[in-house]
Order: sequence, then structure tokens, then C-alpha cells
Amino acid sequence: MSEYERTRTMPVMPELVFNQVSDPDSLNRWLPTDLHARVEDPPAVTVHEDRTGHDVRALYRTRPEQMRAEWGTRDQGSYAGWLQVAGIGSGASEVTVHLSFFDEEHAPPEESVNGALDQSLERLAEQVRARTEHAD
Repeated sequence: MSEYERTRTMPVMPELVFNQVSDPDSLNRWLPTDLHARVEDPPAVTVHEDRTGHDVRALYRTRPEQMRAEWGTRDQGSYAGWLQVAGIGSGASEVTVHLSFFDEEHAPPEESVNGALDQSLERLAEQVRARTEHAD
């Protein structure tokens, strides 16, 4: 099993970050650019991966009481992940994203996964920033 985790601080309230994460229609705005989620009958989603050209049946669930999102493959159980939002005071948030790949043979290279996690956190920060700027 391979596990990867990244954390980023965002200068906004945790509720604002979680609202963006929990909106299924905004998944494609913060996922890595080579992943495309199509929401079906929540929690069911299909994720298309440009790298492989494959569609993967997945689940995406949010737990508002924990400010946490969880996802993973539906059929083969090859990967799972979660994103946790936590308040760190002064109106800021800490966002941690974690991925687990259960099949070593099909796990992407470490550099690729870490780059995708960093890209997702950057895109999420941009989305939250844009949303808060338009609210003012």
C-alpha cells in the first residue's frame, strides 16, 4: 500500500473551505486538471483519468459534522482518499488531503501523486479565494 498526504493553510474560515469541497458541482474546479468527476446519483460519481483514458466508478461522501470528505473506487477498491478541513484560529483553515493506493502495481509514481495533491490544494485555495472575493 502507498499513502500520500499534503497539508495547506488557507486564510479563510473552515466553513467556507468545506462548503466548496462539499459542493459536488464544484469537484472539477479543484480536482487535479487530469481528473474529471461526473456526479451521478450521489454518492456515486464516475471519474475520468486523462493519464489512462479510463473511467472509474467511485463514491464521494461528505461528513459536514466533521468537515471531512471521503472518496474511493466502487468496484475494485484500488484507492481511497479523504480531505479534512480544520480551523486553526484567526479565521484561517488547515486543509489536509490524503490518498491511499492499495495495489502497488497500479499506483502512480510518487512525484505524480504529490504534484496532483499540491495542484488540488492550490486549485481549492483559488476557488475559495474567488468565492470570498465575490461575496464582499
